[in-house]
Amino acid sequence: METTEGRQFEQSLRMVLTVDVYLTNAFVNFMEKYLPLGQLKEHYKMLELSCHGIPWLVTIITFNWILDNKNLSQMQVNLTIGLLLDILLVCIIKVITRRRRPSLHNSLFFIGPDKYSFPSGHASRAVFITYFFFYIWPISLIFASPLLAWSVSVCLSRLLMKRHHILDVLFGIFLGILEGVIMEYIYLEQETCVDIILWISKDVQK
Repeated sequence: METTEGRQFEQSLRMVLTVDVYLTNAFVNFMEKYLPLGQLKEHYKMLELSCHGIPWLVTIITFNWILDNKNLSQMQVNLTIGLLLDILLVCIIKVITRRRRPSLHNSLFFIGPDKYSFPSGHASRAVFITYFFFYIWPISLIFASPLLAWSVSVCLSRLLMKRHHILDVLFGIFLGILEGVIMEYIYLEQETCVDIILWISKDVQK
């Protein structure tokens, strides 16, 4: 039998989600009304593709063998682990929460856990990648500003494309930071990363 506390929690959660939907719609309508964002829709799609999990994984794994640079092995292996961690956590949370996206989407592109909205995997991935190259494997200041701008743009585009609600993106940002902290804690040393790449390469060649 449902308890009073359980009903109160459900009512509070429903209220929070309702407010979230209202604020998301208000934000998107404001941005569309007062800023010339209609011309940027194609750029939103490019941002969406630029932070998709599969291209990132394929690219970084491919670079592991094409570059064959031991100085980059530590970055490549740890970044790969972080991306896999991000995909795993996002999928698990989406399956548990099962929050629907703001609007209907083509089922050919949104299947499985990806048809759910909470949290934003693009936001978590963009923030994790930014965290990684800011604090774990710091890049030159020349690339820091473009990377930060890309990360912020990806997060905003998820709202402006009506893919997610505000809470989805905010939790995605939090999740990306958490993943960065986890990777700092479990960060693999260079020798270990080189051994992993050599082991995988030998296994593939068999």
